Amino acid sequence: MAQVNACLKRLFVGFNVFFAIVGGVIIALTPLFRTSVTTSQNANVWAGLIIIGALGTVTMVIAIVGACGAHKESKGAMIVFLVFMVIGSLVLLRFTLLITSQRINLEGNVKEYLQGFLPLDEASEEVQTEFNSLQEMSHCCGVFSYTDWRADIPKSCVCRPEDEIEGLCQRVGHKVMESHSGSEIYSQPCFPIILNEVVTIVNVLLGVVASLAALAVMGMALSSAIIHQMRSAPSRPVVMLQVPTTLFAPQLPKYQELYNSPAH
Repeated sequence: MAQVNACLKRLFVGFNVFFAIVGGVIIALTPLFRTSVTTSQNANVWAGLIIIGALGTVTMVIAIVGACGAHKESKGAMIVFLVFMVIGSLVLLRFTLLITSQRINLEGNVKEYLQGFLPLDEASEEVQTEFNSLQEMSHCCGVFSYTDWRADIPKSCVCRPEDEIEGLCQRVGHKVMESHSGSEIYSQPCFPIILNEVVTIVNVLLGVVASLAALAVMGMALSSAIIHQMRSAPSRPVVMLQVPTTLFAPQLPKYQELYNSPAH
């Protein structure tokens, strides 16, 4: 079996351990981001989170294959790892460029997407429930303005007394607020808050994909070096031990004296 440099092998195994940890962290964090994404946010973010979760799983599997291949010096496993690294680096680079291009027009895309829910008083019950929860928690009202609810402003838009003191509210006409006791609602629209959440998620996605792409390139370089050593290392010569046949043959005397027996 070809010998691989011990330092290179340790470095590669350590790299794959780190690679597996990164994959595990990605898998663990993906559900947390899913809970923060609502139906009212861009559906592409959902698709991105699903892809990131799948990448985390694939990352762990490939890392295990690479670590086992290096430890056992299996050329087949190392070639499989290298192929996955080449494909992975190309795919991740593609995703990085795609997310970067989408990030440039992110505000316009999110704005256009949210406009599809207007007016909010005619939106589905699920969307209204999500916006009511967001408005109550983030102290905002409507997507771009309280007029997105038209004449049916929900209770979640009504300011609390402590918020009125802090100047977070605005006064509206009594006709709009005739169904509620208060006449002041939150002045801030919810669009900046939604956009900030989407930008945060997209930035995390971009960071994860770019980091995985860099790790894939590094893994490609290390696995190529190990495969090169496996191919270039000289094979050990097979030594055949031959035992001389004369070693166990009976020894004959060098000479034998001849003489005649005496006559009787």
